[in-house]
Amino acid sequence: MATLQVELVAVERTIWSGEASMVIARTTEGELGVLPGHAPLLGQLADGGVVTIRTTEGEDLVVAAHGGFLSVSQQGVSILAETAEIAGEIDVERAREALRRAESEGDDPEALAAARRASSRLRAAGQEA
Repeated sequence: MATLQVELVAVERTIWSGEASMVIARTTEGELGVLPGHAPLLGQLADGGVVTIRTTEGEDLVVAAHGGFLSVSQQGVSILAETAEIAGEIDVERAREALRRAESEGDDPEALAAARRASSRLRAAGQEA
């Protein structure tokens, strides 16, 4: 079975590195699925997006990723995010509170960005936003 070498890195740390069978990411151009042999590309991650990496063991690693880029080359897939959190590390109640707080602040651009981040964290954790 063909695989992809995947690196998912945030500013503060390496989130995950290894072999995968597929990567799904939300970019500014829409949802993107990457399988082995995919054509080279560079995409901007959508604000408040979720990245899913299907490992070679068949498990899905779900990550809330905010800002950054996804690059596909012959060497594999590199995902460089401003911030990223693995679903299992997300404090759901804290994310819900952040979403409530951001939504109460109206149309302020920073509040809207905070709401997108909180919604992304909840989706990654398998919760309704």
